[in-house]
Parts: sequence; structure tokens; C-alpha cells
Amino acid sequence: MISPTGAGIMNSEGLKEFLDQWVDLYNRPSFIGVDPISIPHRFTLKEDIEIAGFLAAAIAWGNRVAILRSADRMLAYMGNTPYDFIINHRDHDLKCINGCIHRTYFAEDFIYFIEALKYVYLEKGGMEPIFARYQTDDSLQPAIHEFRRIFFELPHNSRTERHLSDPFKGSAAKKINMLRRVIKVA
Repeated sequence: MISPTGAGIMNSEGLKEFLDQWVDLYNRPSFIGVDPISIPHRFTLKEDIEIAGFLAAAIAWGNRVAILRSADRMLAYMGNTPYDFIINHRDHDLKCINGCIHRTYFAEDFIYFIEALKYVYLEKGGMEPIFARYQTDDSLQPAIHEFRRIFFELPHNSRTERHLSDPFKGSAAKKINMLRRVIKVA
């Protein structure tokens, strides 16, 4: 493997050392407050953590300040009670959601995510069981693929699918992998 600096071949120990340096830099409480990972950290209920983290991950591209502002707006639409809103919302609760939520993620996308999350929690037992069922000993790719397949089982605009990557179609699924840092699977 070529080293990240392009200086030559890097062995496993060198790669571990390199990655550990990045962990030391970013995996600390002082970094959390200025990063989208702070969004799920606001909550204590497991389902609120999952939903807030998932929604923040869905819009995690671009400027971190803008991502945080957009995530705050999504949470405000849900009364800062994501799970309760997802499970108990009615059609009239969605009427106030309009316009651009974040860059190319529009109200239509957010409303679909709300409906799909309701389906995931009420019909499939939540996010965690899906990931637990489909992950393998050495890969989350099958679990991410199956979660995405289940998530898009409801009628939707195909344009909305671009907000949730599929590793079986060549994506690294970086955002959903980041989310897995906050969703614990047994």
C-alpha cells in the first residue's frame, strides 16, 4: 500500500500509526461541538440518537457550519424530538416543511426520509435490527445495502435515492459508515 504522503509503501503498522494520529486529532470531545457528529450527541434516547445521526449523515457534505445549521432546522421541524415525531406525526405536521433543507436535499427528500423512517421503526423494528441482521463478520456493506433497499421500499421520487449511498453500486457509503459510529449493534 502506498503511504498517504506518497513516500512509498506503507505496511500495516505504518498505516495503523498514521490512522491513530488522525483519531487522536479528531476523536476528542473538543472536536464534537463543531462537527455534525454533535447532532446525535444531543440526545439520550437510542432512537433519537439514531434518527438525528442518520439525518445529519444524509446532509453531511459541504461546510460543517452549514451542515449543523441545516440539521438544526430539520430537528426544529420535528420539535427536537425526532423519534416521537417520526412515529406520531400526521400529514398536517409535514405541511410546514418546504424549500431547500441543505444544498440538494429538499423538503420532498426530508419528508420521504420521515415517512421511510416511520416505516423502518414501525414495520422493521428500527435501524439497529436491520444492521445487526445483515452485517457480516468482516463487512457492513451488506447491512448498508439492505438498509437502503428497505428504506426505499415506499413509493418515492428516484432523485431522493442519491441521499443514501449503496456500497453494492461502488459507493464507499462514507456518511452511513460515519453514522455507524453512533449506532451500536450487538
